[in-house]
Amino acid sequence: MTLLEAIALGIVQGLTEFFPVSSSGHLVLAEALLGVDPPGLAFEVLVHFATVLSVLALYGRRIAELVSGAFRRQRSELRYLGMLALASVPAAVLGTALSGTISVVFDLPPVVAILLLVTGALVYATRWLVRRGEGSDPGWAGSLWVGVAQAVALLPGISRSGFTVVAALHARTRRAIAAEFSFLLSVPAILGAAALEVPQLLRTGSGIGAGALLAASLSAFVAGVLAIVLFVRWLLSGSFHRFAYYCWLVGGGYILYALVRA
Repeated sequence: MTLLEAIALGIVQGLTEFFPVSSSGHLVLAEALLGVDPPGLAFEVLVHFATVLSVLALYGRRIAELVSGAFRRQRSELRYLGMLALASVPAAVLGTALSGTISVVFDLPPVVAILLLVTGALVYATRWLVRRGEGSDPGWAGSLWVGVAQAVALLPGISRSGFTVVAALHARTRRAIAAEFSFLLSVPAILGAAALEVPQLLRTGSGIGAGALLAASLSAFVAGVLAIVLFVRWLLSGSFHRFAYYCWLVGGGYILYALVRA
């Protein structure tokens, strides 16, 4: 992997990790269309950590408030942390129980393309859901619903950020809080996914130069920060539903390609 390729892949990963367009779905379709090989475990682990740092860079103060409030036994902060913990459970349980079933979908690009169309439909629904927001948090039932949405997003083609924000908005959460809850929830999810890959990485080694890995991580971090800022801005401005057009273009385009090629 060249330095430019590493930077480009890091940018793509950082943007698609947080934009509601499914980074895993893009990887599956890119492999099917272009014959692009996955960059390897070392790349995935480090880039995932870089995207977590993007969240910490923008929401570090909020995380510090939550931790500090928890130590001071502030009811509101303990409640918020409890809702994040509850929302983390479904993905952890289903990811462990159905990992084999989920991995099969990665070998089915047409299914991934259809799921990308589904993501587009849910994202487009924010045109109406953004008008419902009034709560300062999703509540316990809403948090569980957000967690189920995150679990569904284990499937490639389903956007984690898109589904979790839609679920939070459906629970009548204010737009800024829905985005915050989704991004804070991504920290344990992304770290957990990366941690599962570390043992295999230690057995197999990186296979990629340190310079390329560093370049990919830095570009993923910068792209992740940009993606989060734009995500929130477009959600607040009512433009978020436009991501649906991109999802439909990519998913529908691949389906047409597959039909013509058949």
